[in-house]
Amino acid sequence: MSSEVVVGNVTVDLTNYTCSYKGLLLPVVSEYTWSIEARAFIYLLGLLWIFMAVAIIADVFMCSIERITSKTTKIRIADPDAEGGYREMDVRVWNNTVANLSLLALGTSAPEILLSVIETVGNNFKAGDLGPGTIVGSAAFNLLVISGICVMSIPSPDIRRIAEIKVFFVTGFTCIFAYVWMAIVLMVSSPNVVEIWEAVVTLLMFPLLILVAYLADRNFCIGKKDQPSEGMVGFALENKDSRKYTVSGDAEEGTPKPETEEERLRRLARELGHEVRDGDLPEDEAAKIAIAKINENTSHDRGWYRINATRMLTGGRKLVPRVTNTFQEIYDNVKLSGDEKAKRDPSSKDHSAGGTKAVVEFTAAAVSVLENEGKVRIGLRRCGRKDIACTVHVETINGTALAEEDYKSFSEDVTFSKNEELRQIFIEIVDDFEWEPDEFFFVKLSIPPQEDRSHEHIAIGNVSINQVTIINDDEPGKIEFAKPSLVVKESYYTARIPVQRVNGCDGHVSVKWATSDITAKEGIDFKGKEGILLFDNQEINKTIDIPLFESNKKERDECFAIELGETDGGAELGKIKKTIVTIVNDDEFDGIVSRLLNMTKANIGGVALESSSWVQQFKDAMNVNGGDIDSASFLDYLLHFFTFGWKIIFALVPPAKYLGGWPCFLLSLGVIGFLTTIINDLAGTFGCLIGLPDAITAITFVALGTSMPDTFASKTAALMEKTADSSVGNVNGSNSVNVFLGLGLPWVIASIYWAVQTHTEDKVFHYPAGSLGFSVVVYSVCACVALSLLLVRRYVPLFGRAELGGPQGPKVACGIFLISLWVLYVLLSSLQATGTIKSPF
Repeated sequence: MSSEVVVGNVTVDLTNYTCSYKGLLLPVVSEYTWSIEARAFIYLLGLLWIFMAVAIIADVFMCSIERITSKTTKIRIADPDAEGGYREMDVRVWNNTVANLSLLALGTSAPEILLSVIETVGNNFKAGDLGPGTIVGSAAFNLLVISGICVMSIPSPDIRRIAEIKVFFVTGFTCIFAYVWMAIVLMVSSPNVVEIWEAVVTLLMFPLLILVAYLADRNFCIGKKDQPSEGMVGFALENKDSRKYTVSGDAEEGTPKPETEEERLRRLARELGHEVRDGDLPEDEAAKIAIAKINENTSHDRGWYRINATRMLTGGRKLVPRVTNTFQEIYDNVKLSGDEKAKRDPSSKDHSAGGTKAVVEFTAAAVSVLENEGKVRIGLRRCGRKDIACTVHVETINGTALAEEDYKSFSEDVTFSKNEELRQIFIEIVDDFEWEPDEFFFVKLSIPPQEDRSHEHIAIGNVSINQVTIINDDEPGKIEFAKPSLVVKESYYTARIPVQRVNGCDGHVSVKWATSDITAKEGIDFKGKEGILLFDNQEINKTIDIPLFESNKKERDECFAIELGETDGGAELGKIKKTIVTIVNDDEFDGIVSRLLNMTKANIGGVALESSSWVQQFKDAMNVNGGDIDSASFLDYLLHFFTFGWKIIFALVPPAKYLGGWPCFLLSLGVIGFLTTIINDLAGTFGCLIGLPDAITAITFVALGTSMPDTFASKTAALMEKTADSSVGNVNGSNSVNVFLGLGLPWVIASIYWAVQTHTEDKVFHYPAGSLGFSVVVYSVCACVALSLLLVRRYVPLFGRAELGGPQGPKVACGIFLISLWVLYVLLSSLQATGTIKSPF
């Protein structure tokens, strides 16, 4: 029978006519005469565009949730050392586990939940395939594909483990139980019917899940948890940078005071200030690196990563600024942890392994040799890049010792093979059997001229000249300071006091040293006390390194003394037995640090989650990358152009800062509901036009569209976080919430609606299991296999004893296996939905 009929002079395709009535709001114009191909393309493009819109408004929605769940209150804690006998602490009202499983889960799952509710209500309170299918399809994609990507994304051999394993067990169990319960309701308890008690129980499982997860998080009935005390149930005591404090009991003696956010910023600014002062880093790039490093070393929840992923997909203002490739090495080497300060001094520059160039220098700045030894050995070392061969030129230069009379001249190229780190050369010494005073000459390093460009990957280090002293006797020598006084800048963290050995260098000798306070105080301004300095045979120069403590307050120059004492090995003390070290403020450096600190503070506001005002919201909406044009890529411009209209419309939503975020929460939730209705129309009509049942459209196009931001968010969280909780740990909770809210809520509404109807005797909510029941069973099996694999990875050494990362081969195999499970799920569900295979249930 033909699908076309003639109405007047117009031929109408009944397929087009039928598909046009699948929507609640669409179409808004007559499309009956359009070709199916054109309509399918338009609906697909519209579906993608609406997915982008939902991602943008979900960004706003998540900002409001972040504002709500970050609410704090102040409490007073007894502290005898504080003024007034107490101190105030910021207390977070929301427990992290409760926030993750309630509002944050709602934020990430709102489109799927609202789609199920709207489809049921809009379909005259009858069951539909699109909403429930999207919930199951999204759960499968989240657990199987996202977990597989996260497993493979961690660079080998790094690993990420789930920290809150008890909470993971609870949500993992409910992730499977929720869908098993769904199958029981549809196919066992009351086949193809959802009764009121089943709907109510399903909905009540949502608060029950939150309660059980909270009890697991607090270790109720399991044993006392080794954690900081809390002011009240569910209220973790934290400061603004999420570092927990112990507020009851006696603090362990010697426990360092937690570092404040201001102190972290200042220390990071001082660290980067060295690069700025040396001319290696512009100040604006230093500020970007500071913000990126702070974000990298601060733990974030899933909502933060979801917002950042959405902005990456829409060309919006990033939460982590891009670091230019030119300065990536500096970013990688900057340390933020308090016990990993970079120690610098004026005579040395950091050339860390893994740099972009091979750096070659002498192993020592000076050596000595007895005239009768015949030759002197000089060492060279290569650091930085080691995966290439490199060649340097070594030549001698006259000092008081003359070439050919006192030593044989040397001028040769020295080549380091790939991965070779140490080389040595030998220079012949002339023994003339005549007494003469000690003499010296120099050995110099340089880069040889080359016709190719290989020299661009080679650099000469700081120790590029070596002084060789020819000694004419066999005395052990005298030990003394090189100078009677020394001035060092506080910003270099370390005072390096040179000590020399003169009038002989035979044998191993040592000398004791000790510091004494003058105006600088040991333990406050520097770390001194006493020690022993050792000289090897033929070694004539050493340094005593005294760590300096930085001070954030303006103070006058201060000094301390260091004195040489008892010697050993036959050596004697020279003339300069004592030296005065003066610590001076570095005004230039302090100015750089102050500017960097101010720029960093100003730019941190630019990467905050929510905008500070309506004006700022519109500025962010109208400008690519939120106005940071220098860091914007071509893709950012393209995505910004594609979503510009939505950004302007959604900028009308009140900023999350107003009234605790609740106006933003309610209005953005309503907008998501409206857009979800459009998605329902677009997806249903598109699937109809290309001949796909709603069940297949739901688990493919719609599920992927709603889950794409979560994919990028989880991958970023896996790379940036120290644990796997924010990447794969929270997936299970979100999947459970999808069922308990996304099905429980429409089931309750529809079952009550049909129970109170008077125009029909059949007062039940019919819900044919059909393809949904089969899909749920297949997903449940795949979920059991996937979660079992994650647990095996946690406890088996082959996989690195971690859920994510580990050895390359097993890691990739696990990731591919998890993604293959999703492909199998989609394939079996599609074959059953089209009638190719029959459901055994």
